[in-house]
Amino acid sequence: MSKNSKVLNLKDKISGNEVDLSLCNLTEVPVRELALFPKVTVVDLSCNNITSLPPEFCNLTHLVKVDLSKNQLSSLPDDMGNLMNLQHLDLYNNKLTNLPVSFSQLRSLKWLDLKDNPLELGLAKAAGDCLDEKQCKQCATKVLQHMRAIQEEVDHAREKRLLREKELERKREAKQREREAREREARKREKAEEKEKRRKEYNAQKAALAAQEQQKKKSEEKKKKNGQAAADKKVAVESKPKPRRSVIGLIFKLLLLLLVGLAGVAAVCRLTDLQKEAFCLPINAAVDDGLSWAKEQQVVLRQLVQNLSTAAKELLESTQTSKN
Repeated sequence: MSKNSKVLNLKDKISGNEVDLSLCNLTEVPVRELALFPKVTVVDLSCNNITSLPPEFCNLTHLVKVDLSKNQLSSLPDDMGNLMNLQHLDLYNNKLTNLPVSFSQLRSLKWLDLKDNPLELGLAKAAGDCLDEKQCKQCATKVLQHMRAIQEEVDHAREKRLLREKELERKREAKQREREAREREARKREKAEEKEKRRKEYNAQKAALAAQEQQKKKSEEKKKKNGQAAADKKVAVESKPKPRRSVIGLIFKLLLLLLVGLAGVAAVCRLTDLQKEAFCLPINAAVDDGLSWAKEQQVVLRQLVQNLSTAAKELLESTQTSKN
């Protein structure tokens, strides 16, 4: 069946603001077709084989009354609360166990039938029996209250979860900040250590250069000093006055020359044939006198040595005797 034929069939089933799609053996709700008729506010989908409602069904916000009784629904869309104008909802004889939390937002709902559904205990107690009009109205009121309580619990749980997540996020951010602070501090410390290392290397290089410069300076000063000393020494040597000849030295040399001359003359006069010459006679006589005088002095000297030896021997003997 084409889309146009569906639209035509849907038109055939519309009467005023109502459309009757019951007993049509439907397995799904024709949401797109229903959306084309916003003036249709009452929809009867009872006695079909519908197992679920599509999410788009919640966009039919113009609906006022919906009959979904005697189907195979096991759940309703999460956004069921978007049907803000819905006043009458028949869910009799389905397979529902729970209702979506957003059901609490159906503020216009005045009538509700949940009979013959395997509802969970709390929801079944709130729904009641729904045996008549009054009970179905009470069902709508009590179920909305029940769902609002669940909504509050869900909101509270969500708030607690958000707070917990926020607290966890805050702790993560705090740890992240601490880690970043430690990393910044580590980088700062590394930079300071690197800077200190470079400063020490620079100072060491500077000290080494200064030491080399000082050594070089000392070497130059030493060379300069040695050069100056050598120059001074040379100048001193060059400027040292030549010793003056002593008069006594000259006299001594003259006397020595005279003695040598006399000795030579004496030797000539005594050892040569000139000894008989007239000028050699007094010289030979003087030499003889000198030799005689020397012999006499030799005898005197020998006697003096003998006397001194005797006196020393007597002194030594007297000294030994006095010790004993």
